[in-house]
Amino acid sequence: MYLPKWISVILIVSIFKPQISIGVSDISKQFLKLAKEDEVFDWMVGIRRRIHEHPELGYEEFETSKIIRDELDKLGIDYKYPVATTGVIGYIGSGEPPFVAIRADMDALLMQEMVEWKHKSKVPGKMHACGHDAHVTMLLGAAKILKDHSHLLKGTVVLVFQPAEEGGGGAIRVIDSGVLENVKAIFGLHVSPGLPLGEVSSKSGTLLAGSGFFEAVITGKGGHAAIPQHSIDPILAASNVVVSLQHLVSREADPLDSQVVTVAKFQGGGAFNVIPDSVTIGGTFRAFSKKSFMHLKQRIEEVIIGQAKVQRCNASVEFSSKDKPFFPASINDEGLHKHFVKVAGDVVGASNVKSMLPLMGSEDFSCYQEVMPGYFYFLGMKSESNKNPASVHSPFFEINEDILPFGAAMHASLVANYLTDVQTSETHDEL
Repeated sequence: MYLPKWISVILIVSIFKPQISIGVSDISKQFLKLAKEDEVFDWMVGIRRRIHEHPELGYEEFETSKIIRDELDKLGIDYKYPVATTGVIGYIGSGEPPFVAIRADMDALLMQEMVEWKHKSKVPGKMHACGHDAHVTMLLGAAKILKDHSHLLKGTVVLVFQPAEEGGGGAIRVIDSGVLENVKAIFGLHVSPGLPLGEVSSKSGTLLAGSGFFEAVITGKGGHAAIPQHSIDPILAASNVVVSLQHLVSREADPLDSQVVTVAKFQGGGAFNVIPDSVTIGGTFRAFSKKSFMHLKQRIEEVIIGQAKVQRCNASVEFSSKDKPFFPASINDEGLHKHFVKVAGDVVGASNVKSMLPLMGSEDFSCYQEVMPGYFYFLGMKSESNKNPASVHSPFFEINEDILPFGAAMHASLVANYLTDVQTSETHDEL
């Protein structure tokens, strides 16, 4: 029987790749099941524990980066390294547009882990207390799933393993490197110890606040504490500054426009009977709008200098630095929010997709959202057995490793569906 050549090609493809006829939307419903398979789950748990045992601070993630590159090599995934000192950028798919990115941060925190378990941090004074070890692991899990289904990708997925999220502005350096110039959208997540396992939460529009840091040196004249009239007391001046700064939010800000000013650093003197020459204070300020953020910055400087002068002291104020840059507010793209709700419903069930209020926390993921559409969300990991889990940045913070398949499946589903939607949209536009 004669068959036209094009029919023969279809039959051959159907025999050797039967799943190619299944849409990505249907496949995404299977990603969680794949991620939960013992082989994949155990692989992810092993990676996460290796990273957790060897935490590294921002721009020092050399061992973490090596683990990532070793796993990408095993998966047969191409990548660029180094990017932003220790970052790794991987590529899965056709190598052609459209490009969509998934981001995971890699750095740890400067704190001593207090959780006693077999895989406790082996580096004194350093700990993965914000879940970045899990973030890296889930992105590698997504990479494995996507590589196994790369024939379904209608474009290219860019894997962004980013250094220095914890105040170091790693996202800024990744952007400045130019590796994301052709990326049309980017997705990121953060583990949430208070959200039940398997739930996701986010919102359209402003999600997280813009943040900045300040440090001030208030200088007086040191002397003996028993004869204060011969000194100019910078501790008294700094104390007045701290109190006055709190008035910026309570007395000057619109109550419906959430803002925060917190003084978290106060250093001065080393003896109980000596008035020091100077005091150093520092802290953070947050706001949801750029206008409010810049107004706070202006008023913080005016209050510090003015209150110091009232107490006969001088003051100098510094904002931000190369190591601690300003971060804008995280603003989720409305179109990507609709995409997220649909895809997340497929993966975890519509009842597990929650809306949330904005948080005053900040994320340098917002820097990506300044240059391209981006979407950030929270992934729950609270178990029924742990009714009061420790928060992030706590020395008692723990990862519920059952979260790993959920993160891998969400990452993979969001980008695979995105590429299909983009191609479908462009095809309709051409028609």
